[in-house]
Amino acid sequence: MSTLTIGLILPDVLGTYGDDGNALVLQRRALMRGLDVEVKRITLDDAVPSGLDIYCLGGGEDTAQILAVEHLAKDGGLAVAAGAGRPIFAVCAGMQVLGDSFRAAGRIVDGLGLIDATTVSLQKRAIGEVVSTPTRAGITSDLTEPLTGFENHMGATLLGRDAEPLGRVLRGEGNCDTWGASDVIDNERQQHAEGAVQGSVIATYMHGPALARNPQLADLLLAKAMGTSLAELAPVDIDVVDRLRAERLA
Repeated sequence: MSTLTIGLILPDVLGTYGDDGNALVLQRRALMRGLDVEVKRITLDDAVPSGLDIYCLGGGEDTAQILAVEHLAKDGGLAVAAGAGRPIFAVCAGMQVLGDSFRAAGRIVDGLGLIDATTVSLQKRAIGEVVSTPTRAGITSDLTEPLTGFENHMGATLLGRDAEPLGRVLRGEGNCDTWGASDVIDNERQQHAEGAVQGSVIATYMHGPALARNPQLADLLLAKAMGTSLAELAPVDIDVVDRLRAERLA
């Protein structure tokens, strides 16, 4: 490809927790491999282009979520991109917005339906370090390294049959299966789940930014955007990232 285009989706409303950094990590890791890269900031004033190479969505509060889902549902570009198999990475509120429904501002709000998942409210906030083992479901089949991040949410996200967890929680709450799943949810698949994988969408509750703390996951997104495999990407070794991961995992 001549230029890799990374869409940072609605950073004006879904940029509360520093998740904009995920687009910067992708940009830097691509530049270090000699690629031309452009990060496009798509705000509430913009239509979402359906032909970008990677899309990133971050976290936000209730009102921001509602504004985001209304804009994205009306615009339709992100749904077209998902249908075309473009990689989409969503964090926290971004994950909830991509589901079938979520609770915000005291009511149930329809999501975009790109993930078979519903989000209800927890009675106690899930906050702290989270570590999981990748399930290697769907497009994440090449992941082998533990996933690490910082969760801070009041949502319990229950996965339906078309979605798979991104990871199995070793520490932390993750999707909070302790809330209890309904009859339509496969309890075994939901147990200790963190995040979601469906089609070209990878979603998680991990902040950090997640891709700074999980370089293999960042490279997987780059590989999918480039139509290649993780193994075929030129290696990028950054000592400070290795030390960060060792510190956080410890």
